[in-house]
Amino acid sequence: MKIEEVKSTVKTQRISSHSHVKGLGLDECGEAIQMASGLVGQEDARQAAGIVVDMIRTRKMSGRAVLVAGPPGTGKTAIALAIAHELGNKVPFCPMVGSEVYSSEIKKTEVLMENFRRAIGLRIKETKEVYEGEVTEMTPVETDSTAGGYSKTVSHVIVGLKTAKGTKQLKLDPTIYESLQKEKVETGDVIYIEANSGAVKRQGRSDSYATEYDLEAEEYVPLPKGEVHKKKEVIQDVTLHDLDVANAQPKGGQDILSMMGQLMKSKKTEITDKLRKEINKVVNKYIDQGIAELVPGVLFIDEVHMLDLETFTYLHKALESTIAPIVIFATNRGHCTVRGTDDIVAPHGIPMDLLDRLLIIRTLPYNREEMESILKLRAQTEGHSIEPDALHYLAEVGTSTTLRYAIQLLTPSSQNAKMNGHGSILRKDIEETTSLFMHAKESCKILKKCADKFMK
Repeated sequence: MKIEEVKSTVKTQRISSHSHVKGLGLDECGEAIQMASGLVGQEDARQAAGIVVDMIRTRKMSGRAVLVAGPPGTGKTAIALAIAHELGNKVPFCPMVGSEVYSSEIKKTEVLMENFRRAIGLRIKETKEVYEGEVTEMTPVETDSTAGGYSKTVSHVIVGLKTAKGTKQLKLDPTIYESLQKEKVETGDVIYIEANSGAVKRQGRSDSYATEYDLEAEEYVPLPKGEVHKKKEVIQDVTLHDLDVANAQPKGGQDILSMMGQLMKSKKTEITDKLRKEINKVVNKYIDQGIAELVPGVLFIDEVHMLDLETFTYLHKALESTIAPIVIFATNRGHCTVRGTDDIVAPHGIPMDLLDRLLIIRTLPYNREEMESILKLRAQTEGHSIEPDALHYLAEVGTSTTLRYAIQLLTPSSQNAKMNGHGSILRKDIEETTSLFMHAKESCKILKKCADKFMK
């Protein structure tokens, strides 16, 4: 008898540099656990970030800014992402790099303001007529295309919805089928379809499927109560930037000139300050009426030393605005010249007047034991099996070079181990890999030694 293991058809997620980070890893008292939620060490920095998270949750942080400063490879971006995880997916988190402001299409200040507005959420409550339930079937009905040939088009889609009280079969427009595909709706998902607009929202997977094992973390929701067709209070999350863009695009007429104007219009348009003020007035009106609620999110600016004097002075205005997100800066620079000036040298390349406004969190280099824990964690995340002595040696390599170099060696060493017929990474596999790939310090030494052989 032949028994085969059935592989999950769910797509595995691409592993990025910070896939292992799940939160700040703090206990009930707000103290940092040495190794938790994908973070290792940096206890003081994580504890400080925990206080920042509490301030954000209690709405006492709006308009303030935090600077995470430390040498390269000490987990500054990881801490910022951990803060985002702690706040949850309903709080807007907008990451950007300092050099993003140098666009050839729009002003530097406009790029900054755009990202500021992306980091501010608006939660709007509306009562809508909806069809809600667990998807029991989803069958697209095809007909021959009007264009001729052998192509087929979807004429309508049959969707079965089930609630605790009953079931309904709906015949829906093909445009709604496109929305279902965009939302990646499958049988067993809990969705609602707005009766007037036909908008589809996937709420999660039905909790009756909670026992099935999937590679992806899934959000399970209970089976909806009541009838399939009902009136429901729908909460919509939008950002202020979404409102800006929706109001900035001219609707135009049906004549050829307006259509040509829309085609020839460049992708990026500068949104005027006047329009933003008008939107702010409407937003404030909704907040006063209790229809909407403002959710200040987090704007994370990495490599903040890349900003110049103009953008730093603009940040003062943006931070003092009544509607402002929480801003987290990160930099690995020491004393350096402020960009856009010739003679102003400041700590982290940030002018002193702005630096004075920031809460500064310091990250420190990792010791050998912490490096070993991080490398073990990364090996597990990337699916590599590594022997304890090989892990110990790799941590030593990281201590003498950099943590990033040691992490970079994991995948090539795993490939070497496979080629050498080993089930897991051995010390000799890492030694072979280090002889093939140079680290930055070694490369600098060679450049100095053979300077005359290279082009100036």
